[in-house]
Amino acid sequence: MRGKEAVRGAFQQARAEGRAALVLYWPLGYPDLETSIAVVVALAQAGADALELGVPFSDPLADGPTIQRATHRALQHGVRTPAVLEAVARIRGAGVRQALCLMTYVNPVLAWGLSAFMEAARRAGGDGVILPDVPLEESAPFRAAAEAAGLAWVPLAAPTTPDPRLRALAATATGFLYLVSVTGITGVRERLPEEVVDHLRRARGAAEGVPVAVGFGISRPEQVAALAREADGVVIGSALIQHGEACGFDREALQAFVADLRRAAVRTGAPPRCAVPSWEGDPET
Repeated sequence: MRGKEAVRGAFQQARAEGRAALVLYWPLGYPDLETSIAVVVALAQAGADALELGVPFSDPLADGPTIQRATHRALQHGVRTPAVLEAVARIRGAGVRQALCLMTYVNPVLAWGLSAFMEAARRAGGDGVILPDVPLEESAPFRAAAEAAGLAWVPLAAPTTPDPRLRALAATATGFLYLVSVTGITGVRERLPEEVVDHLRRARGAAEGVPVAVGFGISRPEQVAALAREADGVVIGSALIQHGEACGFDREALQAFVADLRRAAVRTGAPPRCAVPSWEGDPET
């Protein structure tokens, strides 16, 4: 099972197990190409349901300082799209069977060639594509190219997205609808907006059965536990990178962190009736 079936299947399997799907982001090429491949394999073995693989780009508009720094380092090491696609193939060769979604921006895709990029991503072992800077009104050719290559299309929605547009975005999603939890960029935050649960409920209602995963700013098991009661999936990136940096990219330490997140994603009790819990810490804004 590959492509959009693999992406949707990840959410279906998690739902059948009574939990939200755990979608983990890692920028390929950070801290170097070999280590990033080993990290992604370790994350898969630790229980990630799907993996969002970052393609380094010089102007990542949706990303905060942690991911910007990581992708900049990958670019300094000479990691470009061909190396990323080779890394995806090697990740598949290492036995990873989880859904793999490539997260990048318009420029690298157009520089490669729209259809050629989608086809190459599919041949390498990719299942879906996430392009944060492609608005709904300009997405048709990108969606068509993804569909032709057998890749899932994953659109993004903001907390401020009105219901009619949420429905329109969800209608284009062949993978899942990626709900941004904040009106800002990625990064670890001290707290999430109090309205995030309401935004999730509204997005799921508008999505009409399309899986909804929430990301941007989610970093600790407490947040995952609260959001898992409403979300079909939870996306974690910056916190994972910071944890990897803190532990020297140690395999066991990373896997222990993922295991904690996966346990927190199990749905227990009734949906929360108050804000997502916060804690002391330094926010990344």
